[in-house]
Amino acid sequence: MAQINPHINFNGNAEEAFTFYKSVFGGDFTKLIRFKDIANEHFQVSETDANKIMHIALPIGQSFLMANDVPEFMGKTNENENRSKIFINADSYEEAVKLYKGLTVDAQIEVPISEDPLEPCYGMFRDKYGLEWIINFEEN
Repeated sequence: MAQINPHINFNGNAEEAFTFYKSVFGGDFTKLIRFKDIANEHFQVSETDANKIMHIALPIGQSFLMANDVPEFMGKTNENENRSKIFINADSYEEAVKLYKGLTVDAQIEVPISEDPLEPCYGMFRDKYGLEWIINFEEN
């Protein structure tokens, strides 16, 4: 089966955002490449972009959340646009609530998650980095 791995553009704060996501999901980055790491005579990197993230990956379950910073010469990404939502189908009610509580620090809540295990477990929000998430859990 094909695997879906969301990839997000940031305006220079990818490492900060991913450090936050790592604190919620756990695990370790499988890749962390800075623009200075790939600079060569054919690909010059400005001092401003040298320490920005060219690629970062955090494993979450069987998938990866991936991102990069947009280099200055490419302009800025619109962080207020609807970039799509990252949908997480949790393995348990407890996991869903834990992820929701972790990711909603300083977030804009669109749909609060039910904290009653007898109700549907679904929450939707835009996190402090502008990414939109849906956390869901359904009994089989």
